[in-house]
Amino acid sequence: MWDFEHAPLAESLARRYAIDRMLPSECADRLADGTADIGLVPIAALAVNPGLRILPGCAIASKDYVRSLLLVRRAAKPLTHIRTVAADIASRTTVAYTRILFQKWGNPSATFVPMVADVDSMLDRADAAIVIGDPALLALEERANRLERSEEELVYHDIAHEWRALTLLPFVSAVWATGASLSSLDEIASDFIASRDHGLANIDALASEWSLRLPLPEETIRTYLGENIHYILDGECIEGMRGFFRMAAEAGVLPHFNLAL
Repeated sequence: MWDFEHAPLAESLARRYAIDRMLPSECADRLADGTADIGLVPIAALAVNPGLRILPGCAIASKDYVRSLLLVRRAAKPLTHIRTVAADIASRTTVAYTRILFQKWGNPSATFVPMVADVDSMLDRADAAIVIGDPALLALEERANRLERSEEELVYHDIAHEWRALTLLPFVSAVWATGASLSSLDEIASDFIASRDHGLANIDALASEWSLRLPLPEETIRTYLGENIHYILDGECIEGMRGFFRMAAEAGVLPHFNLAL
């Protein structure tokens, strides 16, 4: 979103785009009900709303460790013995990936319960917890403090890494999508691709900017933005999405969906 928030293009883009910020799952709902024209949507929404069209070029993905998508469990509770998973309500796609992983781990009967992201309260009610985004990054930063405080050993599974290890595919989390009625897709895609590229050229500035907003070290943010996230919807990511949709349908996690790209 660099160009939408920084000079010299933010002013001209503001005349063409009205930006609202919300949870990923809410972005998908807004596109589905027609109250938004463009949204950064979790890819699971494409199977549920097949009329959505993907803007080419951009993605939120990871090709190994992502650090902001975690499955946290007590060390004494193996993956095959987990019965309940408290799931961060912010993203349906991460839950879909994790449900597939549990089937591959030989535990298809685990129950997923939606909860607000807070590792301590989640683990009070469930055997494991899924947290994404800033809460996940903060949980990693606080591992040592939590262990000292609680004397309870936890295992932090990086969901993108686990997915890569089991399937050899990248983890694709979200894409820009539009409703069926929107025209000028090439021009819109060009705006978002240019903003992505300018953002990638300003990782240091972004890390400095966001270290003032989040209780995270600047170097942690720099590494996350510059190394953990992959922003290009390339051929490998497209194949990763196709593999995800195939496995999600086979597991009964999502309806059957043919990705047209």
